[in-house]
Amino acid sequence: MRSLLSTVAIGLGAGLVASLVMDRFQAVAAPALGQDSGDDDPATVKAADSVSQIVEGRPVTQKHRQVAGGAIHYGVGAALGIGYVAAAERWPETATGFGLPFGAMTMLLLDDLLVPAAGWGPWPEAEAKGNLYTLASHLVFAATVEGVRRGADALLARD
Repeated sequence: MRSLLSTVAIGLGAGLVASLVMDRFQAVAAPALGQDSGDDDPATVKAADSVSQIVEGRPVTQKHRQVAGGAIHYGVGAALGIGYVAAAERWPETATGFGLPFGAMTMLLLDDLLVPAAGWGPWPEAEAKGNLYTLASHLVFAATVEGVRRGADALLARD
């Protein structure tokens, strides 16, 4: 069993890499699946506004909206990566299916429940393209986290 520090470091790295891969996947997949957010801010920017409202008493300034949204995206990804790697360390069955059940669960809990409940986005609709895009994005994220975790395990096993 690895140390807590190693688990956190691997999870942090896995979550950040997976967030980047998810971001790049969405940049390609969104136009292909007709997913245009229009003029509306993404949920990450709306979440950043909520945090800024609590901390500073005002929403994020226009100048910092993109960076703030990115901070939320990568921060949540890092936290999910740490949680997933810690869970897989304690309960190896967590990694069943190369982490894809974890990806589906994060889609349901974050995109389908938390985001709309917080007012950062709409409730999911029975629209196949949008649901496919969201699910695929989270599956890409989860498979990347699991791939990085397995890669780190293989590297550490060589020592």
